[in-house]
Amino acid sequence: MKFINPIDRLLGMFSHDIGIDLGTANTLVYVKGKGIVIREPSVVARHKKSKEILAIGASAKKMTGRAPSMIDVIRPLRDGVIADFDATAAMLSYYIKKVHESGNTFPQIPRPRVIIGIPSGVTEVERRAVAEAALDAGAREANLIEEPMAAAIGAKLPISGPEGNFIVDIGGGTSEIAVISLGGIVLGRSVRVAGDEMDEAIINYVRLKYSLLLGQPTAEAVKIGIGAAEIGNKDQKPGSDQKFTVVRGRDLETGLPKSIKLTNEEIQEALSPIVQEIIGNIVDTLEEMPPELTGDIMERGIVLAGGGSLISGIDKAISDAAKMPVWIAEDPLTCVVRGCGMCLEDNGLLKKIRVTKGL
Repeated sequence: MKFINPIDRLLGMFSHDIGIDLGTANTLVYVKGKGIVIREPSVVARHKKSKEILAIGASAKKMTGRAPSMIDVIRPLRDGVIADFDATAAMLSYYIKKVHESGNTFPQIPRPRVIIGIPSGVTEVERRAVAEAALDAGAREANLIEEPMAAAIGAKLPISGPEGNFIVDIGGGTSEIAVISLGGIVLGRSVRVAGDEMDEAIINYVRLKYSLLLGQPTAEAVKIGIGAAEIGNKDQKPGSDQKFTVVRGRDLETGLPKSIKLTNEEIQEALSPIVQEIIGNIVDTLEEMPPELTGDIMERGIVLAGGGSLISGIDKAISDAAKMPVWIAEDPLTCVVRGCGMCLEDNGLLKKIRVTKGL
């Protein structure tokens, strides 16, 4: 039996249990009994020499590409795993304290139980790093749940039954592909090709075609605004559903500022290699699937979650390649954190699925 410090037990009675989607691009926090209370970019700004944390979240993201030389604006997570331990611990600590400070008459010492969504393909060392960061941030207990499982729970799929469920969570750092049955992942892939690579593809495309250098925030805004995996259909007239946006950057030939107009057709061309790689991994997973589950997936279809599922036409592109129905979960951006929250609200659900205990 695990010994629990009586002080930790007492503090835990006055702490909020929280679920965290510790994403490469965004961090979302769910508080038991309250719902999602924090949605912030996973960005930290700190002083280069003193290592003092200057800003976290949205205020830090505004500094990206604009900060003076003495300030480092970093993303503590890359490809779904911790790249900077100290910055991640500081970010988690900030959000945990923020949850406990808001709306409380009396100050509280936060010692919450935490459930954190992590990519399914991380190593044991990377798992320990996430758990250590949560404990260093003030959690009394850290539980880790694989993101595709959390996304499936958040999308309200019947994960505990014998029927197969196919979930694809396209996030910022990784694309999580999993077949779930009987409360576990039967077959899964964690592909480090997702939203970040889409941003990079747009930057490279504009640089090669227009000799214009864009920043990452601009590329991300273009992806969100007019990003497309497939445009229109054969019955529509060419150009009838064309969208465009104006971007500004630095001309590589003259070194001077320059603005150009980009269309959704160009962005589709830029994103095509990334989308095709994700589709290729989905098709490969389908080919490796146990035959008994194939019928279930044919009937139920593929469920998309994560911010990448909001790219226009990506559901149709996957459906055409996989030859089966594809549907996007309700509010796909919050599926993982809602899944973590549902595990907090229902202890019975925690017992049905495999959750890795923290240190």
